[in-house]
Amino acid sequence: MMDHHTTTGAPDGPAHAAAEMAPRGYMPRIRLAVSLLFLMNGFMMGSWALKIPVLKDRLGISEGTLGLLILTFGIGSLLMMPVAGGLISRLGSRQISNLMAACLAPILLLLSLVPGLPLAFVVLFLLGGFIGAMDVAMNANAVAVEKRMRRAIMSSCHAYWSLGALFGAALGGPALAHFGEVTHAVLVTITGLAILAVAWPMVMADHPHPEAEKEKLALPRSSLPWLIGIVALFSMIPEGSVIDWSALYMRNELGASVALSGYGFAAFSATMAIMRFAGDHVRDRFGAVRTLRVCTLLALLGLATAGLAPSPTVAIIGFAVAGIGISNMVPIAFSAAGNLPGLAPGIGLSVVTFMGYSGILVAPSLIGFIAEHVGFSLVFTSIPLLFLVVLLLSGHAVHADAAKNG
Repeated sequence: MMDHHTTTGAPDGPAHAAAEMAPRGYMPRIRLAVSLLFLMNGFMMGSWALKIPVLKDRLGISEGTLGLLILTFGIGSLLMMPVAGGLISRLGSRQISNLMAACLAPILLLLSLVPGLPLAFVVLFLLGGFIGAMDVAMNANAVAVEKRMRRAIMSSCHAYWSLGALFGAALGGPALAHFGEVTHAVLVTITGLAILAVAWPMVMADHPHPEAEKEKLALPRSSLPWLIGIVALFSMIPEGSVIDWSALYMRNELGASVALSGYGFAAFSATMAIMRFAGDHVRDRFGAVRTLRVCTLLALLGLATAGLAPSPTVAIIGFAVAGIGISNMVPIAFSAAGNLPGLAPGIGLSVVTFMGYSGILVAPSLIGFIAEHVGFSLVFTSIPLLFLVVLLLSGHAVHADAAKNG
């Protein structure tokens, strides 16, 4: 997401004119395409979340070793993010989005076939790398589409990601239980390629900004992007924890079945998707600061409920409430970062994106080590303390409202 300042060519072109004249609810091809990219990326992530307990059992490893595997996933993703940003600055987001999506599609099948731990580390590094690089590229393309349409679409794009994660988790559990690991991976691969085949020809071609390279190398001196980065970080650590550990928590500590264990993350993804589709309208009505504060309180309540749950059903309810809260916390942080006064959008976004994704990709591996000693119930009960810091910094979300006034 280091190239969110990517330009889109002439603003008065046919695609822009069509977008301006389109009736409410109409989705132009370029917006549909980037939404499908988010859908596919989320679907792959939701499918991966379900495979974590299965991979642990097949390889016969502890939570600590599994944490190292997840850490490898996170390292691969974070290393590929700046690489993707550099490639986007030269080639544009369309080529990198399509290429990374094509590389990502068969990786879960490859992971299902690895015979031992060493190859699992290699494949998980690639899985994280392709997901991270695709994430940067598709978000850059979404910003380019926003500029072309002169209409906010980022929240709904993230909603499609959550919808994809929901499909991956909700449909993957029964598929794993009935067909087994390899057949499930084949179905995931076919589905991912089918989504990409529809999106591929419609993804909008963009052109790098001539000063992109200079902006990308500059670090902001202002404290604002770093403070907003903390908001993103402390919003995405809980999200990453639910993605990576909710299924294992429900299965090992609450006694859920293989099929039921995925429904905690599925409920989380469902409520997150619904609220992200409504996110732009909620922010327009109540303002970013108030929206962030209410969302943070709901996230705190939901995650604490999941951690203290006496049964899988209560945990699912808790994860659902947490999804409502977390849904718009990160989009608000990204929007604020892209509208900071006196700072180029690409600079603020690059800081906040890297910090945020460190929370969703790296922190959960550390949580695995902690959970091995204290259990996931205590982990999910303690993580909401991070939301108190978000509440303290929530006033900075006022910059997100500049997006609708710009």
